[in-house]
Order: sequence, then structure tokens, then C-alpha cells
Amino acid sequence: MTALALDAIVALDHQRRLRRLTGVAAVLLVCALALHVTGFFDAQRFMEGAPAIRQLASEMVPPNFARWEHWVIPLRDTLAMSIAGTALTIVVSLPLALLAAPNTAPNAVVGRLARTVLAAFRSVPEIILGILFVAAVGFGALPGVLALALHSTGMVAKFYAEAIEHVDLKPLEAATAAGASRLQVITHAVLPQVLPQLADITIYRWEYHFRASAVMGIVGAGGIGFELMAALRLVKYDEVSAILLSILACVLVVDGIGSALRKRLK
Repeated sequence: MTALALDAIVALDHQRRLRRLTGVAAVLLVCALALHVTGFFDAQRFMEGAPAIRQLASEMVPPNFARWEHWVIPLRDTLAMSIAGTALTIVVSLPLALLAAPNTAPNAVVGRLARTVLAAFRSVPEIILGILFVAAVGFGALPGVLALALHSTGMVAKFYAEAIEHVDLKPLEAATAAGASRLQVITHAVLPQVLPQLADITIYRWEYHFRASAVMGIVGAGGIGFELMAALRLVKYDEVSAILLSILACVLVVDGIGSALRKRLK
């Protein structure tokens, strides 16, 4: 290798490092500006809020579990909402993912339309969807399930589509050359490659759904969130802390089940 070639390699490496450092500096600057805009660096505000935080903490301890019997059914509903929402998400997400992935979409127009629909689903938070569905179908767990499923479809189908997009194309080409139909190619050449990834994504989303379901009750969409909101309105902070601890215990159980399922599916 000549000295000129070596100098060129060193110069190219230096340019790459400079670009990376510039990118990192730009990201850090944007983060700092965002923190400044949101008032994070306002020390005076934190100092003024410290007494209120201490007062709130003192009212939350010790937790009051006197009404624990009233939380069993709402917690059950929260778990049911998370499972039902996840099941509905899978049913809707898989077809949309197949339409959105470039290697399984019928054509580019359909793929672009499917990705636009998924972006629209993701753009509306589930809490807003919960309010809309409560207005449409009334109070209870049903609007919570619909809100979770609709919002999560935008996320889950996107992840499904990305997994499908990166499958090995050789089995697809072999199945097509053998005369397999489009459905047969998907069921025999595409899905077997991505099922572990799809299962992993689905389990993570179920864990998220349980936590989100606890919040949906605040807008009247069923679950333990309704009890939490009632305690907050009555300024019963010791009961609020007890409900939060109950939610935490359930979240840990759900996360443990999710971890066990992921290990079993590997």
C-alpha cells in the first residue's frame, strides 16, 4: 500500500469520525434545547414545588388497603382488556403488515396506502381514542379494548411489516417458481421465518397493554383506572398509593409471564 493510499484512508476515517461527532453534538444540542423549553433547568420551580411534594408523599404513606376487595374486579377487567386488546391487534395488524411490507404488498400503491393508514393509527394517542369510544359506545371495558387495539395496530403492524420486509427472499422465490399461490407463499415461505419475531413483538405489546389499560379507566373506559381516579378526586392519597402498588404488583406478574413466554418460544 502506497503512502498516498494510506493518507487517503486516514483522511476518510477522520471525516467519518468528524461526521459522527457532529451528529452526536447536534442530538445533544436538540435535547438540551428541549429540556430548556420545558423548564427543566428552572431550579426555582423545583425549589418552590419541594414542600408540596413532601406533603403529598407524607399523605401517601402508609398505603391504605382497606378497600382492596373493591379493586379485584377492576384489576380483572384491566387484565381482560389487555388480552382482548392484544388479540384484536394481532387480527388487524397481520393483514395490514402484509400489505405494508414491500416484498408482500400487491403493488407500491397499496403498500404506501397501508403505511399511511398505520401512521394515522399511531398518530392518535390511546387516551384520546378512549374518550372517543366512550362517547360512541358508552362506559366500560369495550371502549378501552377498541382504543388499545386501534392505536396498537399502528405500532404492531409497523414492526410486523419491518420483520417481514427483511426475510430471506430465497424461500419466496423457490415457492413462486414451484407454482405456489400468493397465499401459499406467505403461509409457507414468509410467516415461518418471522413467527418468533412476531411473537416477541406481540408479547411486549401485551405487557404494554396492561399498563395502558390501567390508565384507560381514568376516562371511563373500565379497569382499575376508574378506582384510581375516584381516589384522586376524593383526595385519598393513601388509597392512591395502595392502588398504585396493586398495579405495580400486577405489572410485575404480567412482565414475568411475558418473559417466560419469550423464553419458551425461543
